[in-house]
Amino acid sequence: MPSRWKPAPLLPASAVVHGAALLGTIAVPAAWPWAVGVLVANHALLAGAGLWPSSHLLGPNLTRLPHDAVQRREIALTIDDGPDPDVTPRVLDLLDAANVKASFFCIGRIAEKHPAVCREIVQRGHRVENHGYAHSNAFSLFGPGAMRRDIARAQATLSDITGQAPRFFRATAGLRNPFLDPVLHGLGLQLATWNRRAYDTRNGDAERVFQRLAGSLQAGDIVLMHDGHCARTPAGKPVILAVLPRLLQTIAERQLHPVSLQTSSST
Repeated sequence: MPSRWKPAPLLPASAVVHGAALLGTIAVPAAWPWAVGVLVANHALLAGAGLWPSSHLLGPNLTRLPHDAVQRREIALTIDDGPDPDVTPRVLDLLDAANVKASFFCIGRIAEKHPAVCREIVQRGHRVENHGYAHSNAFSLFGPGAMRRDIARAQATLSDITGQAPRFFRATAGLRNPFLDPVLHGLGLQLATWNRRAYDTRNGDAERVFQRLAGSLQAGDIVLMHDGHCARTPAGKPVILAVLPRLLQTIAERQLHPVSLQTSSST
C-alpha cells in the first residue's frame, strides 16, 4: 500500500493562518485590513517558495545527492528538454566516450515525435525521467487536476516508449505550486531539481557556461544542462556540445563519478 501523503509544515500552517484571519475578522470586523495583510504575506511566501526551484518548503525536493553518494564522490548529470534528434545522440556519444551515466528529463510530447532517440538513451545505460508532457510555461499556475493529467500523460508516454517508468519529475524551469507535492506522491514520483546550473538555454558563451558549472563543482552536486532548447555558440554549435567534453575532463581530474539519479538514490 502506498504511504499516506504528509504535507510540508508550511501548508497546514498556511491553513491555520487562513482560519485565524477569518475568525479574527468575524470577531473584530474593524481588523479586516490586518487580516488581509496577513493573507497577502502568506500567499507571497507560498508564491516565493514555488518560484525558488531548490526550495523544500512545499515538499520533498532532491537538490543534492544523499550522504552516501557524497562519500563515493558521485555527482549527477541531468539533461533537460529533449530528446533532440540532432543534439541528443551526440551528447550520448560524449558520455559513452567518458564512460559516465546521466539522467535525461524528457518532455512527453517531444518524446512522441522522436521515440527512437528516447529509446537510445535507455539502451546506452542512462535514465529517462519525467519533465512533463506539454512543458508549459504556465505549469506553476496549473490546478491539481491539470497538473496530474500533464505529469501522468508524460509518465505513460515515456514508460511506453522506453519500457522503463521514470522515478523522478522536474517541473518546467523548476517552478511549481503547493498542488505539486500531493500529485507526485499519488503518481509515485519524486521531485528532483539541481544545485548547479549555467542557464545554457540563454547563454551561448561556452567559456562562461563551463566556468559556472565547473567553478566549485563537488561531490553530491546535481548539474543541470540542456540538450533541447539549448543556446548556440557564436559559431552556431549547441552550447552543451561545446562545454560537455571539457566538463567531463574536469570531472575526471577531480576524481568525481557521474551517475544517474536512479543509481545514486537506490543505494
